[in-house]
Amino acid sequence: METLDLEVDGAGVAWLRLNRPAVHNAMDAAMIAALTAAADRLGRDPAVRVVVLTGHGPSFCAGGDLGWMRAQMTADGPTRAKNAAALAQMLAALDQMPKPLIGRVQGQAFGGGIGLISVCDVAIATREAKFGLTEVRLGLIPATIGPYVVARMGAARAREVFFSGRVFDAEEAVRLGLLARVVGNDDLDAAVAAEIAPYLRAAPGAVAAGKRLVADLAVPRDEAQIAMTIDALVQRWESEETSEGIAAFFEKRPARWMP
Repeated sequence: METLDLEVDGAGVAWLRLNRPAVHNAMDAAMIAALTAAADRLGRDPAVRVVVLTGHGPSFCAGGDLGWMRAQMTADGPTRAKNAAALAQMLAALDQMPKPLIGRVQGQAFGGGIGLISVCDVAIATREAKFGLTEVRLGLIPATIGPYVVARMGAARAREVFFSGRVFDAEEAVRLGLLARVVGNDDLDAAVAAEIAPYLRAAPGAVAAGKRLVADLAVPRDEAQIAMTIDALVQRWESEETSEGIAAFFEKRPARWMP
């Protein structure tokens, strides 16, 4: 998996690292497919007790790869729907994986990167990390990640950042419910290790059953809701605003709605 680095240590801790550091681990079709496959593989592996999701390089995940999103502008409708569904399925696979998922976050976490954090059971970030649901700057919306972001933050807190596109810091991410805690750069690995340790003393079957119970007790994310988010994303990809926003990005000019 060229876009991912997967390693399972002797204690049963799986380290799942996004591996496109040159583009701040922005997600493309290959990475989305690899994450889906990794979630399935790790979920079925009895040797795996806990999974840590992180990224190589300076950033966790800068969101969707702009080249991948640009390609949606020239794709036909079925292709757009297929690609949106792949993104939704990847998030669902990580969310439903019957292993604890810990997010280790550094640098940038924008757009789809916030979606990845939102499907983690707990996420810890460095104090210098930056966050933002920046899709609206391109004329897009955080559609397929939306159910997980709103479930994580709650609707009231999500309204503060979901459709403004503003960037916020790690302390605000804690207040919004996205992160469990913030630590210094030098303390991140120790904080993640402290989060891992209790799971290695817990019965794996009970951990999986407990995670499933929380999902059952929460507001359900059913097939109709997921399908609605896929349609919403496809509609934005087909909009004039998105064409303008992505063109402006690549042409290094302000989009027409900017002051």
